[in-house]
Amino acid sequence: MSELPECIVLASQSPRRLALAKEAGWKVTVVPPPESAEANADSRGINESLGEYVCRLAQVKAESVRAHGCTGTILACDTLSEVDGQALGKAANETEAREILLTLSGRIHRVQTGVCIWRTPESDSPLLGNAESILSMGTLTDDFLDWYLASGMWKGKAGACGFQDDRLPLRLLSGSSSNVVGLPIELIETMLLKTQRPVRRS
Repeated sequence: MSELPECIVLASQSPRRLALAKEAGWKVTVVPPPESAEANADSRGINESLGEYVCRLAQVKAESVRAHGCTGTILACDTLSEVDGQALGKAANETEAREILLTLSGRIHRVQTGVCIWRTPESDSPLLGNAESILSMGTLTDDFLDWYLASGMWKGKAGACGFQDDRLPLRLLSGSSSNVVGLPIELIETMLLKTQRPVRRS
């Protein structure tokens, strides 16, 4: 069996993704994509599924890192929540975060992460995949929302919440918890095997 590459280039500035990658025993170099990578991504197409959409967003991030001359095994991800066909990304402020959390309150929703792995300069095209998890959110009271929003834990997270957040009544019904956090370890390991780069676990 071949070895894991000396380093995976993680195209993300998320500390949670980096922590998961290190917990998996991977050697990682962080090269965040420019903010313009997400800004330049088109909005979701009418006939585009959530899975296709997050994969496209992940590819945009990988392409932006590759375009700046980065070489190696580039790994980029993008995560969104969805309820009743409405995609819920990151909240820009507390008002948006409250609206998103009220939308999720007492309901079942899904979280999809698109993954793009691009071995460069060896490959002209990336490998794409997506993972899905289903979650149930308990009813959120006004007092809880006030406390949670003041805590700042909602910042930078798809759906304005995190599976690991303190006191949050969020239950995983199916799929992996690592996918909910934004780095679906099992899927990525499978994809790396396809590129002849199996993952070493710690």
